[in-house]
Amino acid sequence: MRKYEGIWHLERQLLFPGSVFLESNNEEILLKELGKCNAITPQENLFIRMSRKEEQLLKRLCGVKHHLEMSRGVIRRGETKIIEGPLKGMESRISRIDRHKRLARVQFVTKSGDYEIHENGLSFCYISAGLEITERIV
Repeated sequence: MRKYEGIWHLERQLLFPGSVFLESNNEEILLKELGKCNAITPQENLFIRMSRKEEQLLKRLCGVKHHLEMSRGVIRRGETKIIEGPLKGMESRISRIDRHKRLARVQFVTKSGDYEIHENGLSFCYISAGLEITERIV
């Protein structure tokens, strides 16, 4: 959500700009076709396999429509509780909330990329998700 001209507007943006996700019911055929692409492209690591954990998280967040919907929540005594939307039950992954812009910074685990490296060897990438905090109780 962005506010301009005195009105809130729902905006859609790419979650992973510059990335294409391939999904297939037949992994053998997909790998065979990707092998053909690797033969004609000079770049290395052009295709990166997504882990099961990452795939499950994306499916949970974006659903069958492949669209990350807006979530709504409240803050009670300093603790965030999501009451509806795809972030419900994922409060521990939220690292930052911008109440003015209605955005949450959500931790997304990945095994590669130019992200912050942690002690356990995993790296984390953060995605922005729509989050409206409707109430704050001190």
